[in-house]
Amino acid sequence: MDRRRVHVLLSGSVQGVFFRSTARDEAQRLALTGWMRNLRDGRVEAEFQGEPTAVKEILEFCARGPSLAAVNDMEVEDMPPIDRERAFRVS
Repeated sequence: MDRRRVHVLLSGSVQGVFFRSTARDEAQRLALTGWMRNLRDGRVEAEFQGEPTAVKEILEFCARGPSLAAVNDMEVEDMPPIDRERAFRVS
């Protein structure tokens, strides 16, 4: 199976706007694994892994965010896949 993993940093109005919970729902819908968390500097950090088209979809979601969010910048870096990861978690 072809898999892609990306590390993502999001800035703007991305905390306190249901970004993580909405992204979790999207990640689960797309059968992605990985994680997402708030950073102390106001950004959101995440890693997503799965089928390349599903990763592309979650990146498109992250670029716009949920309705209350305002994403000003999104940094994306490709990473090597992690073999035994089975779920998506939010912390």
